[in-house]
Amino acid sequence: MDAVFRALADPSRRRLLDSLNERNGQSLSELCAGLTMTRQAVTKHLAVLEGARLVAIVRRGREKLHHLNAEPINEIAERWISSYHREHAHALADLKRALEDDIVSRTEFFYVTYIRTTPEQLWRALTEPEFTLRYWGAELKSDWQPGSPILWREGDGDYRDLDQVVLTAEPPRVLSYTWHNYQPQHAELFGWSDEQLAVLQQEKRSKVTFEIEPAGEASKLTVRHDGFDTETEMLKALSGGWPVILSNLKTLLETGEVLPEAAPAPASAESLRRG
Repeated sequence: MDAVFRALADPSRRRLLDSLNERNGQSLSELCAGLTMTRQAVTKHLAVLEGARLVAIVRRGREKLHHLNAEPINEIAERWISSYHREHAHALADLKRALEDDIVSRTEFFYVTYIRTTPEQLWRALTEPEFTLRYWGAELKSDWQPGSPILWREGDGDYRDLDQVVLTAEPPRVLSYTWHNYQPQHAELFGWSDEQLAVLQQEKRSKVTFEIEPAGEASKLTVRHDGFDTETEMLKALSGGWPVILSNLKTLLETGEVLPEAAPAPASAESLRRG
């Protein structure tokens, strides 16, 4: 955590993070264009941020795109903010966002974490119902072949087909699948009419991608949930739910236990409310 605090201590590096918070996935040229710093200075600051894992680099062809990674900040919150006080912190953050005039619309969720486990074990945790039940709160069942459906089961209910399909499965390296749509329980929770639910269900379907890379004695897990045209209610929910789920996953694989409060599955209405 020392590296994180050192990285955040410099105002220029905080400006770079602000820029990525406004628009994630920028190239070096794009970042330089929006700041009064030389290209060399920006490169040095980005190296420090990358070393602290606050910035992650994704290569797209010849281009390197820089993404803000919230995982180190989430680790700080997990260490020093209790579950009770975290709810108050979230409430204050929501109030601050509501009062700001220049709210930025985001179109993806991006997260990088390092887990002390093998890529093979991490792949099992992402694809085996017995694993997903422990850290996710739901069983995900599929043969994990491209084109195959993914079935969900929460609690003692039956497996449900939420119209999710495997897009890419290259064990133990890449897994990608489409995400589910708004469910009837969401309408019941928020009081949406059948007409309102029908409108929301017309939104473009999103997808989630997990990329696994060996990193010494650990595995690097990159999670990207994209395909949104704007910051929808689903994206807001996922942005709040994914960090909890991924923290649970990391804790389970490293300690054999999960966090004191198990994460709700994003398929549930409860998770949409918390998002």
